[in-house]
Amino acid sequence: MLRSSAVTAGFALALTLVATPAIAHAGPGGSSAPESLYAQAKAQAAAAAQPEPGLIDALKRDLGLTGEQAAARLVNEAAAAKVEPTLSRQLGEHFAGAWVTGPTAEFVVATSDSTKVSAILKAGAQAKLVKHSLATLDAAKARLDELAGSAPRSIPSWYVDVQNNSVVVLARDTAEAQSFVDGSGLDASLVRVEASSEEPKPFYDVRGGDAYYMGGRCSVGFSVTKAGSQGGFVTAGHCGDVGTATQGHNRVAQGTFRGSSFPGNDYAWVEVNSNWTPTGVVNAYNSGILPVRGSTQRAVGSSICRSGSTTGYHCGTISQHNTSVTYPEGTISGVTRTTVCAEPGDSGGSYISGDQAQGVTSGGSGNCSSGGTTYHQPVNEILSVYGLTLAGGTTPPTGCSGYQNTYNGSLSSNQNAYQPGTGGYTAAAGTHRICLDGPNGTDYDAYLQKLSGSTWTTVAQGITPNPDEAFTYNGTAGTYRVRVHAYSGSGSYTLGLTRP
Repeated sequence: MLRSSAVTAGFALALTLVATPAIAHAGPGGSSAPESLYAQAKAQAAAAAQPEPGLIDALKRDLGLTGEQAAARLVNEAAAAKVEPTLSRQLGEHFAGAWVTGPTAEFVVATSDSTKVSAILKAGAQAKLVKHSLATLDAAKARLDELAGSAPRSIPSWYVDVQNNSVVVLARDTAEAQSFVDGSGLDASLVRVEASSEEPKPFYDVRGGDAYYMGGRCSVGFSVTKAGSQGGFVTAGHCGDVGTATQGHNRVAQGTFRGSSFPGNDYAWVEVNSNWTPTGVVNAYNSGILPVRGSTQRAVGSSICRSGSTTGYHCGTISQHNTSVTYPEGTISGVTRTTVCAEPGDSGGSYISGDQAQGVTSGGSGNCSSGGTTYHQPVNEILSVYGLTLAGGTTPPTGCSGYQNTYNGSLSSNQNAYQPGTGGYTAAAGTHRICLDGPNGTDYDAYLQKLSGSTWTTVAQGITPNPDEAFTYNGTAGTYRVRVHAYSGSGSYTLGLTRP
């Protein structure tokens, strides 16, 4: 790592960061010098309770680290968090932010005053001399916050980037964003605009198996759509009466029971508000997120699995269809009997075989410790009674014919796919033609991206509030790819692509 006795703007003075015990080191002439503040904090962090093996495994998997790097990173991160407030106070108005970097999270502190560099080095961190203090950057960001009401919708985010000593404005339309920044009256050296395809929104997806609340707790069956409605989900009738308000798994206001039948039947549907998006998936807890692609009823003896907010995901087999079961409240007819276990709170949750929805949890006997018998109300009856459609598609769309290449795939809400792959395709100069056919009732978007160095930049896009998109782009030779984004809704799509 490069070392230097001089510091210039934007240049980091690096010290090797090694986890060492908190002892004094011999100085010139054999004298002892106290260990740096950061080294002491690392020693304390290393002596603390060891991290759970699951955390180390997750860091190895998701950050591409070795076990040793992951362990060192956790120590260094904890030490940096402890030392940063002290250095911030010492540097005062010249503090320009702090961060960790590299696989093992080396600690860097920035300052806008060259006379403060020695204090950073003495504390044991790397030093970086920059132009703007953190207070200056925070003030610039606060000015943009004041103007948020007039910001173009093509700007998804702005933030203080301490590593690059600037305020960053992300934008799907960079020209529009630059005009917004120019009108803010801020020093041009403080703010930079970066192209981005981000379209953030609250992550309030409706998923089968998730909890919802209405005074008590039940579970979502399957997400549904309905013409002229926001859509919602099917569940058990004994969970609520028509007009009952619901809250989602996060206790955020969610929807209202629009139909309910119990006893005699045990089914209902809840219409959600605009903060929630029905998605064609089931939360299978430890088994992942499962797509729902239809509702073909499986034969007696077939395997079937149930998801619910009390016991998670369990499987068994179908014992009988067209069963009548008597509860204290009365008899329920036309349900399916299974060997899957369930417990209170699982009511209304999803029964699924493969990717085919089967029904919603009604009741049963036993529990998931000793086993038991359960009953579910068939989903197709609920869909028919209330005029509902499962969210997601049963078969891939067949549109976008006549294109050079056709690609099929399936997405859940807010997921992305890249066609013909993350590496893209090589094209000559000329016109690209893109067609996207998404599932009915969803909002799918397509973005044509071009590789520039190591960065993918969006050069054209189709982002209407519809499932289908079509556009062309006349570009130079290079490497391109198409990002398909499920803005809302889930299911299968077809992408048509003609390349020059």
